[in-house]
Amino acid sequence: MSTAIKFGTSGWRAIVADEFTVANIRLAVAGIAAYVKTQPEPHRVLVGRDPRFLGESFVAEAAQVLAGAGVTPIVITEAAPTPAIAYAVRALKTSGAINFTASHNPPEYNGIKFSTHDGAPALPEVTKQIEAAIAALQISDSPIPKAERPEGQTADVKPAFLKRLAELVNLKAIAKSGIKVVYDPFWGAGRGYLSELLRETGVAVETVHDYRDVLFGGHAPEPSDELLGDAKAKMRETGAHLAVATDGDADRFGIVDQDGTFIQPNYIVALLFDYLVETRGWRNGVAKSVATTNLINALADYHKVPLYETPVGFKYIGELIIADKIAIGGEESAGLTIRGHVPEKDGIIAGLLVAEMVATRGKSLGTQLKELFGKVGSFYPVRENFRLTPEIKAAFTEKLKTDPKELSGRKVSRIVRTDGLKLILEDGSWVCYRLSGTEPVVRAYTEARNEQDMEALKAASEKFVLS
Repeated sequence: MSTAIKFGTSGWRAIVADEFTVANIRLAVAGIAAYVKTQPEPHRVLVGRDPRFLGESFVAEAAQVLAGAGVTPIVITEAAPTPAIAYAVRALKTSGAINFTASHNPPEYNGIKFSTHDGAPALPEVTKQIEAAIAALQISDSPIPKAERPEGQTADVKPAFLKRLAELVNLKAIAKSGIKVVYDPFWGAGRGYLSELLRETGVAVETVHDYRDVLFGGHAPEPSDELLGDAKAKMRETGAHLAVATDGDADRFGIVDQDGTFIQPNYIVALLFDYLVETRGWRNGVAKSVATTNLINALADYHKVPLYETPVGFKYIGELIIADKIAIGGEESAGLTIRGHVPEKDGIIAGLLVAEMVATRGKSLGTQLKELFGKVGSFYPVRENFRLTPEIKAAFTEKLKTDPKELSGRKVSRIVRTDGLKLILEDGSWVCYRLSGTEPVVRAYTEARNEQDMEALKAASEKFVLS
């Protein structure tokens, strides 16, 4: 029985040699080609990858399948960040891009992200068409045509992308400030991007994990606090003011403050929103996923700009960027982009803008966050995952359909169902529950208005799941 190939919030991912096989790659690419052929010409598709194991082979295979279907492949010769590929789609006016990456997932995974002609992650209506084309190919069981020597082109996406970043970020201000930066690309596709751009401008940059390792040091290439020990050590060694990290395909970011404190992505999105309004004068709006901090809601009120609250999945924020409705859009899972840039997560521009903000304001991120709390009040967000037994999952799935009046004795003042179930309490604290589509897990996002209440709210959140 063939495996069903499903595109989730960020493409299709699976374990290499288990479900991520050459046969399934052919199916997935043939399904994408079938979709592309329904769209206007030129029927040219970029094919790229992150530095994972066998990436070059998968790209070559995809090029043959695309060419066999009458779609011209443009092969990106080196491992490239997802946002650089997104930018190339727009610059080269292709029909889209196939990107072999499993992003921040562990090294045994690989995956395919498909971007449409606008450089944005494919929306559900597109991925449904691709999945239907794949299912039809599986039913027919006929061989997928391949061009043994595909007539395509190659592309180097780096120069144009770095040029665009230099237009969007005030690199001179970073250099003039004299700040020192540590960059950790986590052995990933971001290598040679952020560090090269800053060095060319005269900024002192040190790197860690700046070489290819298909095993990513033996763990997921995820820029989370517990995996940033080497970057923090390099900061202490060099007296750096900031550390920036990006994940396997450089679409997510991790930021460490001058004193070694990890600043969670919720706060980085809020700080940059405030900074962009202040320095760029952009007042067209801000977007955040429903699971992202309400500090952004408070700032939208403060700056009197429209707020857009989207389901989880960056494609929804990408639509707002394309329509020029927002100055910045971000998610608590460390994805953001800004006005005039790609409609895709970009960990590289996030890191560069944070460096600009620290350089321009001349203050640590911790100090800036305290000042932000002083303007609009304090917010303390936390995310937890709870594994569910089949019985608890069935009961909790039913519970999600109800409209709870209280949460552990606290009155629920408003219910939001943009994505999952979000319970907003009287004091502005909230809890949001989202069931994973791939494993027996519920993601519980909580946000308290003060540190003392954080533990109590987390306990109330867990009790609602398990009781």
